[in-house]
Amino acid sequence: MNRNNIWIHISIAVVIITLAAVLGQIRLWENSLRASKALSDNARKATAPAPSVPRRSSNSEPEVLVHFKPGVSVSDIKRIAAGKNDLLKDEFEFVRGWAEIDDLDNADPKAIADQYSAMSDLVDYAEPNFQIELDPDEFNDVSTNDLLHRERSGAPNDPMFSDQWSLNNGGKKDADIGALHAWIKTQGSEKVVVAVLDSGVDYTHQDLVSNIWSRPDSIPEYTDDELGTIDDIHGFDADADAGDPMDDNGHGTHCAGIIGAEGNNNIGIAGINWNVTIMPLKFLGRGGFGSTANAIKAINYAIDRKQHGVNVRIINASWGSNSYSRALEDAIRAAGEQGILFVAAAGNSSTDNGKRAHYPSNYDLPNVISVAALDRTDSLASFSNYGLKTVHIAAPGREIVSTWLGDAFREASGTSMAAPEVSGVAALVLANEPNMTMSKLRERLLSSVDKIDSLQGKTATGGRLCAAQALGLKD
Repeated sequence: MNRNNIWIHISIAVVIITLAAVLGQIRLWENSLRASKALSDNARKATAPAPSVPRRSSNSEPEVLVHFKPGVSVSDIKRIAAGKNDLLKDEFEFVRGWAEIDDLDNADPKAIADQYSAMSDLVDYAEPNFQIELDPDEFNDVSTNDLLHRERSGAPNDPMFSDQWSLNNGGKKDADIGALHAWIKTQGSEKVVVAVLDSGVDYTHQDLVSNIWSRPDSIPEYTDDELGTIDDIHGFDADADAGDPMDDNGHGTHCAGIIGAEGNNNIGIAGINWNVTIMPLKFLGRGGFGSTANAIKAINYAIDRKQHGVNVRIINASWGSNSYSRALEDAIRAAGEQGILFVAAAGNSSTDNGKRAHYPSNYDLPNVISVAALDRTDSLASFSNYGLKTVHIAAPGREIVSTWLGDAFREASGTSMAAPEVSGVAALVLANEPNMTMSKLRERLLSSVDKIDSLQGKTATGGRLCAAQALGLKD
């Protein structure tokens, strides 16, 4: 072989070997890059946040009520809530600064309240949205066939009136509120609006239908920034954020009948006011349970209607809780600033409210009247709460017959029944003196009581409600 050919072959071999080495290195680099990419992907997967948990429905009951400091706007509140995975459900336009916040992570309400309270530069106060429930009243069915009307001077022709001992006691003399005498002066006025803040009212009941509030054409539908526009033809359901406050429990209907079942119409019973306007405000459900937020929402509604020209003068509250709520207190105060009297049941635990508070009756506000219950012998009812400084007045509250669901009537006992007796007399006074201020009305009711021995040391006035004397008549 020629020496030159040998070198040519050697050179070709070197080139081939070098090329093979280069190709091999390229494959090694490719494999290394693939491995590196795989490791990188795995690392990213390991450190990536877990997928977010779906939020709870925004229709759930809000967990906390937060009072924001002046200057914190609605947009600020929404931004603050969103940063905590919360939702602004509603702000109470007439209870300044307060908003209901729904925690979408379903955390403990007390813990959520503490989180907001810690934001001391923005938040003044925060509290859980407490549960409210009806006090345990006693109910008994009654039969209209067993309650025959007995003629009395000035008595209405309602067939069950003879069993309404609180209006005209057929047993112990004068152990009633003196309704017959009061009716000589007035039987009420449809111009006076009494809001029943309860489980709603059966506004189709035959003995109530003529005295139920209907929104006049001159009053616009209720509009709320968060809730939207609500066709509030007969009031407001704060539990459903709707305009149908139909009662599905019965309690609110019973209270409404005491205040204003139509009188002298040959049907059922007579209310303390034969003519009045009852505004149903529903915040308690079928089982008798509600919340602080919904009670405030309903009070906020009543204030709105008052500012739009509805003559809401009284709110009746026959329910309670042992949990203090600053938000509810502020709402009731706001109602008082609008001239609305707030009449509250003292509770049915046989306890001293000065030692174990019962709300809302224990709020020390100038528009609140707290009411204990009496039986037909003028004795403090065995179940009734009392309190020398915390309960103001007593009224009949045992074996009270009133309206019930489905055109029925039922007998019930409780301070829940005593409170609307006071609300009813308050409405009578306003029918006679429509320009009386809220403070003068409260003073009149408390200063015109009949003093009775069983209440000495038990209530602030030591007396029983008296409709006749509240109207300036000697009973």
